[in-house]
Amino acid sequence: MKIAILSRNPRLYSTRRLVEAIEQRGHQAMVLDHLRCDLIIEKGDPHILYKGERLTGIDAIIPRIGASVTFYGTAVVRQFEMMKVKSAVDSQSIVRSRDKLRSLQILGRAGLGMPKTAFTNYSKETSELVKEVGGAPLVIKLLEGTQGLGVVLAETKKASESVIEAFHNLKARVIVQEFISEAGGADIRAFIVNGEVVGAMKRQGKEGEFRSNLHRGGKASLIKLTRAEKAAALLAAKSLGLGIAGVDMLQSKRGPLILEVNSSPGLEGIEKATQKDIAGKIVQYVESLTQTKPKKRIKE
Repeated sequence: MKIAILSRNPRLYSTRRLVEAIEQRGHQAMVLDHLRCDLIIEKGDPHILYKGERLTGIDAIIPRIGASVTFYGTAVVRQFEMMKVKSAVDSQSIVRSRDKLRSLQILGRAGLGMPKTAFTNYSKETSELVKEVGGAPLVIKLLEGTQGLGVVLAETKKASESVIEAFHNLKARVIVQEFISEAGGADIRAFIVNGEVVGAMKRQGKEGEFRSNLHRGGKASLIKLTRAEKAAALLAAKSLGLGIAGVDMLQSKRGPLILEVNSSPGLEGIEKATQKDIAGKIVQYVESLTQTKPKKRIKE
């Protein structure tokens, strides 16, 4: 089986591990920069040109689409879907997960707990917004932010209103969210593949930092999920239609609260924290999509 990884950088840890896992299971791996794919849309023969050559013989793809190129990246995934190529994560699910507001609405409809969140069309009623999410301190997030960028902790009512007004004046879309103090600057990431939690880690922000992202200096450690945390993570991934997902949650007095669901979760932190072959689990999932058996299994 020929499996293509849609990634802009073949040297990234996640991309390299997926290539290794694909080859270890007896398949052919290739890395495609999705921004260099030209889409030819025509009746009966949709196809893709890559560096001027027509792509053929690909059985499945594993999208690793960065948030900054979601529009074109998901168009490439859709084109592969039109070509009847199986995708580990379907295009519509990527779009749903990347829209923070839409994904929170879907998760809320599914009955999942989450920090209380407010969103407006650049409302001038900032004082009411702050009040609605429980007052200061509170968290303000850019809708397009990733890896902890574009996230601000406003510690006072005055600071909260000033930051919200500043973003609105810049016509920047933000959500205003309740701050969960008991989380202590930590969150949980549950890694889900094909309806199963294959690994979980606790990420602790560095001292004085409320964001736990590993890219911002956070530390990861192995954690065993409670029954409620596991159920919430699985339902979150299912609600967004994701076969592969990183579900980020906060531990709170009222149970697990979903922060975000990532459709292209990184492998480095979770594999190092759990010492598990998560990349291999992903390739097994791709095999199940195509009903292909591995030629050579990984040594346990």
